[in-house]
Amino acid sequence: MTTRSLQHVIQSMPTSDGAGVKLRRSIGAQRGLYLDPFLMLDEFGTDHPGDYIAGFPAHPHRGFETVTYMLDGRMQHRDHLGNVGDLGPGGVQWMTAGRGVIHSEMPLQESGRMRGFQLWINLPAAEKMKPAGYRDIPAAEIPELALPEGGTIKVIAGTVEVAGQTVSGPVNGPASRLSTDPLYLDLALPAGARFEQAIGASHNAFVYAYEGSLSIGDGAAAKAIPTQAAGVLTPGERVSLTAGPSGLRAVLIAGEPVVQYGPFVMNTREEIEQAIRDYNDGTLAKAA
Repeated sequence: MTTRSLQHVIQSMPTSDGAGVKLRRSIGAQRGLYLDPFLMLDEFGTDHPGDYIAGFPAHPHRGFETVTYMLDGRMQHRDHLGNVGDLGPGGVQWMTAGRGVIHSEMPLQESGRMRGFQLWINLPAAEKMKPAGYRDIPAAEIPELALPEGGTIKVIAGTVEVAGQTVSGPVNGPASRLSTDPLYLDLALPAGARFEQAIGASHNAFVYAYEGSLSIGDGAAAKAIPTQAAGVLTPGERVSLTAGPSGLRAVLIAGEPVVQYGPFVMNTREEIEQAIRDYNDGTLAKAA
């Protein structure tokens, strides 16, 4: 079984989005450094309300999925379909923009820490114009497992095998496989602990360390990535991660490969222009 190694590092860059929410962007921060099917990974995390209080007022999307994973704090999702979601610590919002959705994500707090991630996942061409969908997944529905060498793993999407136990997350389980076949894991490892995970040979994959550091690979061939950086992995069938001297918190994300312009992700320039026309004339969010 081929072991993946570190291909290159994408250091996250400070930026802002929405109505001025401060965040750090890794995947998607630099032109040409996309990792299909992943279009963007944003990390937001601050104790200062001024950095997040304005939130993400109503805005449109088409042609991809957004996955918001909260670590701390609380936000509310609202969209034109009437969906309302209270996204709290440990919870996940999995939204399929499909042919069009207009939604907002606004803080449900005026003080305290707000921390989490938003991931954008491309959709295959045949699925870009399907009806929009929304799923609110509370923390209690996300399996959390103890690891043999210490630490824990949360399985948001995909399947893991730990100590002979096979566990699937609430998204992309055996009964509801998504086209991009995403794997989304949140790891907490003590210093020096090692974790191995099988990954589909055709999948693209990366690791993002949001606390501590880690090395990727085995023995002398292992390479380190720093905090707040995405380590893009080479092809292979498994990955081996080892926590650095201060331990590790990281997300491991993989997916099956499938043209982006602002909030629209389509396959051709003509489809982008049609999405803009549909939004401007008010038909983007209407059923096909």
